[in-house]
Parts: sequence; C-alpha cells; structure tokens
Amino acid sequence: MNAVIEIPEEIAASIKLPKHRLNGELVKELALQLYRERMISFANAHRLAGMSKVAFHHLLGDRQIPRHYGEDAYEQDLDALTEWRNANTTV
Repeated sequence: MNAVIEIPEEIAASIKLPKHRLNGELVKELALQLYRERMISFANAHRLAGMSKVAFHHLLGDRQIPRHYGEDAYEQDLDALTEWRNANTTV
C-alpha cells in the first residue's frame, strides 16, 4: 500500500526548501514525528526516511528525540552481550 498526501500548491510553495528536496525532507519529517509519537518502530521509521540506521540515530539525536528503548529490549541486548562474551572469552 502506498499513501499519498496532497499539499496545496500555495502551502508547498511557502515551504523553505528547494523543490528537488521537498518530498524527501517531508518524508523524513513524517518518519520522525511518527517515531516520536510511538506510532511506528525505529526500523520502519529509518526505512520510511530512506536513511541508514546510523544516520537516523544521528538525526534523532540532532532533533533531541529520545530513542524508545524499553526494559525488554535492554534485557535482550544484555543477554546477547553475555552470550557473545562467553563465546569469545578464552580460558
């Protein structure tokens, strides 16, 4: 499914961006706002924005948007780190 958002010409013309960057920047802004409001995941937000994970993390930081990182994700990361350490520790 593709969604189309129509912006009246007079409003589009008033946005302070070059025309060739308008669509890409508006999609980034939409991705940021949907992520900020917890309406989409980080994975979907960076894909929607057309950015790598690292670049989207930097953009979130630049905009001071907190990452959604709950206790479950933290515990999964901690378990994965423990497994990695155990697998890579030489005795």
